[in-house]
Order: sequence, then C-alpha cells, then structure tokens
Amino acid sequence: MTKQFAFYVDTSACTGCKVCQVACLDRNHMPQEILWRRVFEYGGGSWNKKGNIYVPTNIFHYFVSTSCQHCQEPKCVEVCPTGAMNKDQNGIVSINADTCIGCRYCEWACPYGAPQFNEEAGVMTKCDFCKDLVGAGNQPACVQACMTRCMDFGELEDLRAKYGNIDAIEPLPSGKYTKPSLVLTPHRQAQPAGFGTGKIENMPEEI
Repeated sequence: MTKQFAFYVDTSACTGCKVCQVACLDRNHMPQEILWRRVFEYGGGSWNKKGNIYVPTNIFHYFVSTSCQHCQEPKCVEVCPTGAMNKDQNGIVSINADTCIGCRYCEWACPYGAPQFNEEAGVMTKCDFCKDLVGAGNQPACVQACMTRCMDFGELEDLRAKYGNIDAIEPLPSGKYTKPSLVLTPHRQAQPAGFGTGKIENMPEEI
C-alpha cells in the first residue's frame, strides 16, 4: 500500500446541517434508508434539585459526521468469505458487487456500521471515498458539500500533521479496534470514546 486516504472532521464547527449526508445520497443514488454518511447528535446532562424545582446542569451537545473509516485493520475485509470486500493501494475499502453474496458478515464485524445491505440489489454497499472523483483530483462529495468547511480529505499522515492524532470521541468506538483512517478535532464538550455519559439524541429515521 502506497497511500492511506482519510477523512478529517472538525466537530467543534459541525452544526449538524446534514448537507454532507444529503450530498452522499445524491451522488450515489442509493435508497433513502441506506446512509453511507450519517450525522450523530450526541448530548446529555443531569438535573439538580434546588428547593422545589429541578435545574438542568452539565448540559452538553455536539454533532459527529461519520462514514466508513477505511480502517488500516478493517474487520470487514477480514471476515468477508468471498473476498468481495477489499482494500486497495490507496487504502480505500470497497466492495466488489459481482462477488458479494450479501451474507452481511461485514456489517456485523464493522464497529461503525458502515457496510449496509441493499435489499433490492441483494448485496452490501458502502462509502468508497467517491474514488472516481478522487481519481480525477477532486474531493469526495461530502467534503465538497460541507457548508462550514469542517471536513477535509487527504493522506492520513498529512491530515495528522495538520490536525493532530485524535481518531475517536463519543459516540464512536475506540480507534484501537480497527485503526480508523480518521482525524478529529473534538468539540469542547466532546467526551472520550467509551466513557460517554450522554446518548445519541436523533432517532434512526432522522439521522
């Protein structure tokens, strides 16, 4: 492997507008229920009783835009029985629809829920970094569409040199499991992965 492409997301600037999510849907012509990019709304807090009333305290709230992380150690590739799931020389994890049998092993193995089953086609589907756009020297559709410019794309080493080494906050899983090709700038209220006290506040059909 000569390269490892990666996503960057500045969660301190993400407003949860979901334009990245819509751009992905539009670009890839997928059924509306299949979301290769999702925006999680994560938050929480508690209540303190003062006299006869309860007052909210420690309130926090932020958004995390996420998709396939094109992991350096992708579990989806490890478990695929037909070799349909593969990782190329640019670090892009993609699916060969001609050899995919729709067993969904990759979906179960992925801690990010990235591979998704297309019932009509009978195969698994997922983000491929818009590799046709990238091959033409452009950025993925989600990055191009971001209204607050809180997303970036490039080689993992370059993004880490520019933005740092953080690759996980709540509600994402720890990066130690698959070594995701992801760099994050945490929101000031962000909680460490695995130590969250909040919850995902948008319902699945609203993500």
